[in-house]
Amino acid sequence: MAARESDTSKSAALARLYDVDLIEDPGDVELYRALAARTAGPILEIAAGSGRIAVPLAAAGFDVTAVDLDPAMLARAARAARAAGPQAERRIELVEADLVGLQLGGGPRYRLAILALNSILLMASLPNQKAAIETMARHLVPGGIAVVDVWLPSGPELAGYDGRLSLEYVREDPETGNEIVKMASAVHEPATGHVELSAVYQEIEPGGVSKTWTRTDRLRLLDADDLRFLAESAGLKVEVVAGNYDLDPVGPHDERAILIAQRRGRPASAD
Repeated sequence: MAARESDTSKSAALARLYDVDLIEDPGDVELYRALAARTAGPILEIAAGSGRIAVPLAAAGFDVTAVDLDPAMLARAARAARAAGPQAERRIELVEADLVGLQLGGGPRYRLAILALNSILLMASLPNQKAAIETMARHLVPGGIAVVDVWLPSGPELAGYDGRLSLEYVREDPETGNEIVKMASAVHEPATGHVELSAVYQEIEPGGVSKTWTRTDRLRLLDADDLRFLAESAGLKVEVVAGNYDLDPVGPHDERAILIAQRRGRPASAD
């Protein structure tokens, strides 16, 4: 029982610290608002995490299904929806499930499917990344839009991923008031296209008591051509692979690739 309680405590802490990581807004929510307005919903977000995107879309009046495998993340999403007001809480559905092989009831019914901010890289293998986009395509109505956002590290950046631990930030957690010191390291494996990221969070309470939390993620990198291939393999028609959230076409020095692709078939009219 003690081990299970410890695991639960760590999961809850890491979910909270994920939100501290994203205090500096990536700037992507307005893109999803615009696509939600274009498609009129309903919306499916897979790997939805703590609701950073799903909750604002629900608060804006769109029906959102948010899927994640981590119950601690979904618990935070539920609290965020309550805090956002009755409309957000009413319009969001939280589903604890693995996105690989996901089969939501009701058949294809979504007009927008979102896989945001590097989440596909956490799938860590090409078959699983392919399965993630297939999940999106499977749940979209004809004409529905899939959006996938990935990080494109530069060659010099990858060359520096040699396992050395460095300071990433010192921030205050607005929820607890604790000081968070984050150290991080990365190791690039050129032969496999993987990056192993390790994070060490030292959480310091106002009285000086500290706790340390650690997390390791294994990423499989993708480039713009990989995104096009995966989308087309899933039966989607690529509209654009953009290099920023303004959806300018991706260029050789961009740090992100944002795929916008449409499920083939005659679009259904929005009700």
